[in-house]
Amino acid sequence: MTTGEMVEATVPRVVSILSALLQRVAERNDAAAAAEEEERAMTAAAEGQRRPVSAFQGLTKPAISIGGYLERIFRFASCSPSCYVVAYIYLDRFLRRRPALAVDSFNVHRLLITSVLTAVKFVDDICYNNAYFARVGGISLVEMNYLEVDFLFGIAFDLNVTPSAFASYCGVLQSEMAYLDPPTPMDAPRLHCYSTGASDHHDDHTATGAGCHRHNQQLTV
Repeated sequence: MTTGEMVEATVPRVVSILSALLQRVAERNDAAAAAEEEERAMTAAAEGQRRPVSAFQGLTKPAISIGGYLERIFRFASCSPSCYVVAYIYLDRFLRRRPALAVDSFNVHRLLITSVLTAVKFVDDICYNNAYFARVGGISLVEMNYLEVDFLFGIAFDLNVTPSAFASYCGVLQSEMAYLDPPTPMDAPRLHCYSTGASDHHDDHTATGAGCHRHNQQLTV
């Protein structure tokens, strides 16, 4: 086994599942955005109309894939597997509050590094600072700080995750795993998501096929 194969083998399944889900969503929204741009170009009446400006929107598509980016975060940020589930929950909350923002190839990387940064600070006892995460994410410290603040306001500082909400989102990712790799009758893979144990009295949306993924232009799968 090569060194690369050993590193890949240590990547939690939740990382590859989340990256596959977001990759499919980004590709779908890229195609939809391209169709909209073509329609605008052919319609003079729509001239001057632009997509909502977001701090997470880049001017060009990053060269690194979504999967490669998440694996990079995993290798260098040393986040627990639970962080990626919580990051997914935060990302869903963010998109619920900003329905005009669609996850695509121009913003998904910034959304990921920011949601993981937010999650690791809430979930893990020890984590790297913003300067380190900025280096891992390939952005400046100033931008990392700004994105974090914008993200926190975007979710209204709603950071608590109940065990039931955590389990619900694990169920969504479990379904995604079954979609990507259908189990054989003798071997049904399980997604090992370990709850942070955080408990609060906050009512949270449960993640279901029609709940967590209700956004036609965001996290719909």
